[in-house]
Amino acid sequence: MDIAENAALVVVDVQKGFEELEYWGARNNPGADDNIAALVDAWQGSGRPVVFVRHDSEKPGSPLRRGYEGNGFKEYVEERRGKGAGAELFVTKTVNSAFLGTPDLGAWLTAQGISQIVVAGIQTNMCAETTARMGGNLGYDVLFAYDATYTFDLEGPFGWRRGADEIAQASAVSLHGGGFARVVTTKEIVEAAGV
Repeated sequence: MDIAENAALVVVDVQKGFEELEYWGARNNPGADDNIAALVDAWQGSGRPVVFVRHDSEKPGSPLRRGYEGNGFKEYVEERRGKGAGAELFVTKTVNSAFLGTPDLGAWLTAQGISQIVVAGIQTNMCAETTARMGGNLGYDVLFAYDATYTFDLEGPFGWRRGADEIAQASAVSLHGGGFARVVTTKEIVEAAGV
């Protein structure tokens, strides 16, 4: 696996509101935050570009709604913003894909000459997956840092309920098997980036 010198790390929705488990339910992958932090540190240390994405929910009562404390980035992300040697972008969005936020992520990547992105963040099967899928559709070489994401148990149609691990694995299979992204680990990414 090759990591481009200008590959962008896209850190999706690592926000305080996701700590409110009474709202979201049981989560998986307790090591995700450490892996996200490791990726940000590696990217900033190597001078590669980092994109921080925040979800500004328009749903009343959402822990991610604008003006609520949960809308803010988790402390370990907030303290790293602005610390890298490379380019940095802050994107806000109200839908799942970071490519449909403000400012325009795709336009920024094009202006920077970036064709490879690494996606990490929350939730595996929601905004992280949607950003990776859209990136793949738009022709980017997408790496999905599976262990630098997490999600929650979820209920769907017909009373079907799936656990967070099962949902995350299904996302990984769809992304990788469907050719949207290469699903890899944080360790593999950091080693391939040479940092």
